[in-house]
Amino acid sequence: MDKDGTAHTLRHWYSFRFKLVIEGVLIGLACGLIVSAYRYALEQAFHLLGLVRETIIGKPESVVVWIGALILCGLVIGELVKRNPLISGSGIPQIEGFLSGRLEMSWWRILLAKFAGGVLAIGSGLSLGREGPSVQLGAAVGLGFSRVAGRTRVEERFLVTGGAGAGLAAAFNAPLAGVVFALEELHKNFSPFVLITALSSALTASYVSGFFFGLKPVFSFPQLAALPAEHYVFVLLLGLALGLLGVLFNSSLFKSQDLYARTGLSPRFRSFIPLALSVPFLFYLPEVLGGGHELVVELIGSSFAPVFLFVLLAGKFVFTMICYGSGAPGGIFLPLLSLGALAGALWARVIAVPAGVDPAFLDNFIIFGMAGLFSAIVRAPITGIILITEMTGSFQHLLSISLVSITAYVSADLMRSPPVYEALLERLLRFRGSCREEGFKPHEKTVFELAVSPGSGLDGVRIQDVAWPEHSLIVAVRRGQSEIIPHGETGIEAGDYLVMLTDCFHLGSVNEACAALLEPSG
Repeated sequence: MDKDGTAHTLRHWYSFRFKLVIEGVLIGLACGLIVSAYRYALEQAFHLLGLVRETIIGKPESVVVWIGALILCGLVIGELVKRNPLISGSGIPQIEGFLSGRLEMSWWRILLAKFAGGVLAIGSGLSLGREGPSVQLGAAVGLGFSRVAGRTRVEERFLVTGGAGAGLAAAFNAPLAGVVFALEELHKNFSPFVLITALSSALTASYVSGFFFGLKPVFSFPQLAALPAEHYVFVLLLGLALGLLGVLFNSSLFKSQDLYARTGLSPRFRSFIPLALSVPFLFYLPEVLGGGHELVVELIGSSFAPVFLFVLLAGKFVFTMICYGSGAPGGIFLPLLSLGALAGALWARVIAVPAGVDPAFLDNFIIFGMAGLFSAIVRAPITGIILITEMTGSFQHLLSISLVSITAYVSADLMRSPPVYEALLERLLRFRGSCREEGFKPHEKTVFELAVSPGSGLDGVRIQDVAWPEHSLIVAVRRGQSEIIPHGETGIEAGDYLVMLTDCFHLGSVNEACAALLEPSG
């Protein structure tokens, strides 16, 4: 039987559910090993960067050798990006493009080039994070498993999503955040199939990562007391301020990409600009180099003056824009978390403590700052809440973290700031067009789910009354534990999952058209 055909696709849809758990475990094992190796390589590279700084301070003339090394790194990074354009940046927009059917990736090229390019870029001191590359590495593992094992396109999308969640889980020792990220940011609705795949892969990857790095939280905060309720007004106001900072971050990020494009400089040579700027930062403000993990650790329990905190915030912000805009392989999770930590520490020292908050709660605002800025920029508040809770190892701040996250999310949304990864994907598609690298089978049938939310344009209507997109077919309506064979008179209810059939060539356009149908009705 033709494995690309409709009959095979539908038969497979009803038979592969339990197999996803086993496949998720296997993908989690591979992701855990690869991302752990990636984390170790970055730690060693950053340790080497510290030794380089000590050497240059002791022997200033040796800076010439380091500049030569940076030039070599820039040449290698440029060649990798030229040959593999989809490794530029964090890689998360590329995954979203793949899952929506608008991009196609070569899994083994992504795996090799992203690993090498990320280690060189971040290890050289660029203000980029390991989490985006880790997510893309995990997605590449899931895609590779699917291609090698000959899985259908339907199953492949779940395996890629599970691998991406496993990558985040292994990068931050945060399995729950990896699962929620897969649902909230990548899949954008709750799907039991995504849940079981992402959960099995994320838990396995986190266990493997914990075997090498320990199961302790990424950030070791002391036992912090929960902020008293009478001080929540400062949390609320901080959320508003972080919403503004998030809007500024997103707009600046897009403008930095525009500035690089206007220079006419080939993407092959753009990384030379941030690499050159890293040299003076290495001498005078080394705290802004790298993703920002060490910076957050330094902030915990510190007594930095507000002026110095502002200098760090401004320096980290500007350098992050320059680094990410260049297209060098690296993410923005850690840089934005470190910016949020700096903003929270500055807010506590300048606003909260002078207004009467006990200085013992200074470190609490570092946590609030990270969660709030993540929600304002990424626009995935649930992921932000779970991620920061797991990274700090304490659930006693859940209420205050949720408050600052939701406030920052709403304030950024009211200012119509687009979610950063969706905007980056649209820019990528606009400048590059649809990218079909290899393995693309335009006529292969694929199935996806459409979740109907209350108040959406599909809530309460009959199937025959909807102008469904061309090249698509509703093959089932899943309502609770039952599955309905649809016909024109079938009514659609909130909470239903519509099982849609299309082909790979039209998947992107059908997804977009279905998203428009789900817009809230008047």
